Amino acid sequence: MQYFTEANSVEAVLERMTDCPDPRLRQVMESVVRHLHAVVKEVEPTMEEWFQAVRFLTATGQICDDKRQEWILLSDTLGVSMLVDAINNRKHQGGTESTVLGPFHVACAPRVEMGESIARDGKGEPAFIEGRVLDADGKPVEGAELDVWQASDDGFYDIQQPDVQPEMNLRGRFTTGADGRFWFWTVKPSPYPIPTDGPVGRMLDSLGRHPYRPAHIHFIVSAPGYDAVTTHLFVEGGDYLDSDAVFGVKDSLVVPFRQVTDEGEIGEAGAAGPFWRTDFDFTLERAAATQAA
Repeated sequence: MQYFTEANSVEAVLERMTDCPDPRLRQVMESVVRHLHAVVKEVEPTMEEWFQAVRFLTATGQICDDKRQEWILLSDTLGVSMLVDAINNRKHQGGTESTVLGPFHVACAPRVEMGESIARDGKGEPAFIEGRVLDADGKPVEGAELDVWQASDDGFYDIQQPDVQPEMNLRGRFTTGADGRFWFWTVKPSPYPIPTDGPVGRMLDSLGRHPYRPAHIHFIVSAPGYDAVTTHLFVEGGDYLDSDAVFGVKDSLVVPFRQVTDEGEIGEAGAAGPFWRTDFDFTLERAAATQAA
């Protein structure tokens, strides 16, 4: 047994973990202890600074509820979410790159028929999104589901404004046919700030960082026998692409949105007036179990 000292702090704590029956838990906690103690020894916080850190973590948990996940915001703004995502979504067959899920996804969004709109409040500039879901060989994937969601033209998700936006505004799930195609109407996304009324917002302000995310639409694309991909489509030329508050931008996910003003194309699309348009193909990689079979 070792008594705890500043010099042997790591060894003293790790010694208490030798009977841990879960090898993975032991591996994770040993690493956490080593790195946490290294940080403390490097910065040598005062007692007040340490208590301030504890208060920050306490406040982060206290603001969380079924509509707000401050811990995800903290992970996102420190780049941890993107790092975990990158480690767990390494592409080997040329699949579409992933990015962060974010804190505003809602399970069981309504199913929507191809060609319909997910904009239920009538606000914003109309946008037509189309493309295909393909496998790594470029063949269409039938029965792929696209779970889509985005912020409103004002920069808020429906769950942030339950008394302002219709329920499930700008959310929908689509299923591809034999040709793998998808197409639907929404509104052109706008940049927006992540919530800044909590401890994460105060942290960003203290660090001299802005809270903005560039304009984007969220997708989870999945199909039986394939690895699902959680990703965004970002608007080319938009603000904050090079300084996304959550580090989510990747070059391959930045796409041009073309404004359609030609009367013939407007009429062909069945639109009431000018609109925006973009086309993107998602590529799914086969799941490891499917490849082995």
